[in-house]
Amino acid sequence: MLSEYPGHLAEAARDAGDRLLVVVGGDGTMNEVVNGAAATNAEIAILPNGTGQDFGRTHAIPTGFDDAVRVALGGEARAIDIGRVMLGGETRYFANVGSAGMSGSVARRANSMSKRLGGRATFFYALTREFLAWQNTEVTVRLAGGEERHGAMHDVIVAIGRWHGGGMHLAPDASHDDGLFDVVVIGDVNKLDFLTTAPQLYSGKYLSHPKVDHTRSATVEIDAAEPLPVEVDGEPIGTTPARFEVVPGAVRVRVPRA
Repeated sequence: MLSEYPGHLAEAARDAGDRLLVVVGGDGTMNEVVNGAAATNAEIAILPNGTGQDFGRTHAIPTGFDDAVRVALGGEARAIDIGRVMLGGETRYFANVGSAGMSGSVARRANSMSKRLGGRATFFYALTREFLAWQNTEVTVRLAGGEERHGAMHDVIVAIGRWHGGGMHLAPDASHDDGLFDVVVIGDVNKLDFLTTAPQLYSGKYLSHPKVDHTRSATVEIDAAEPLPVEVDGEPIGTTPARFEVVPGAVRVRVPRA
């Protein structure tokens, strides 16, 4: 079936029962399907055909159509964690990465652009444009066990998957089945920091920057002096305050056999 309106694929996934769902699309399509499949016993297989394809990267899904079909038909069904975010009185699930801060503005700009240059170029252009205009603000991040971060921040990344934004290696050590988010807090970075560190976003080496903090937590609460845009799987969904929670082993995805 083809999606005919926003939420259509979530409705279809919710009604699928324990059948195999073959998803043809990118991270946004996968996000919509997960929002329906989270309460079912369905298995999900992905034929990558989108802009970012970061979920597929994390799970080593082949980009070639024939190879992806072979995984869909004969791959291993693996239970993976997903994320749940609550904001503005609503609940939304995500399969790969959520964030609050400049990433939300980047997602909004990227979604409004033509994708003819491909995912990597589209997201990096959007990142550069948004960074030049972005103003860091005071943010409070509360983690499980009462741990807290507070101060001027640029972005807060809440990751299950390792890649985001068309191939940026934002959480290189993230695991999809450990019951924890990889939480990356990007502090009060400036334009010089961006110029010297931006290329390292694609290698994961940016985590060594002194203004970047990396930790793990099963819950993350984000609030800010001014409402920050929030996105999940590249889809803008609202503004802070927001609470993120891991939902362990919530969906099953077909991946290449070891």
